[in-house]
Amino acid sequence: MGGMPRNKTRTRKQDTRVPLARRLRRMMTPAERKLWWHLREAQFAGSHFRRQATIGRYFVDFCCHTKRLVIEVDGDSHGEGRQMIADARRSEFLQACGYRVLRFWNNDVLTNIEGVMTVIADVLGGGEDPRAPRP
Repeated sequence: MGGMPRNKTRTRKQDTRVPLARRLRRMMTPAERKLWWHLREAQFAGSHFRRQATIGRYFVDFCCHTKRLVIEVDGDSHGEGRQMIADARRSEFLQACGYRVLRFWNNDVLTNIEGVMTVIADVLGGGEDPRAPRP
C-alpha cells in the first residue's frame, strides 16, 4: 500500500538487550504484575510507564522517562549485604542519569498497593522525597 517501499538492509544497529528485556517482561513476579496493572490503570498526567526499560547497562522494573522516575520492586534477596551494595550502586548510577528511584518490597506491593500508589502519585506530583520509601 502507499508510501515508500521498505529497504531490507538495516542502517540502525540492533540493541542486543531487547530479547532479554522481552523475556523479563514475560517472567514478571506476582508483585511486579500487580504493580504493572495498577500503573497502567492509574491516570498520572503526563506519565507513561514502561516495563523492564533499559537505562545504561541496567534493566529497571518500571520507568517513566518523561517524569524521570524509576520504580523497583524488591524481593527478599535485596535485603542481603551484596545485593544491597549492588542496589545502592545501581541507584547512584540512575540518579546520576537524572532519575528518581523508588524501591518497594514485594510484600508492600502485594498487601498495600493503595499505599504504594499513593507514594508514586505524590512523587509524580512533586510532593514526596523520592528516597523515602526504601526497603
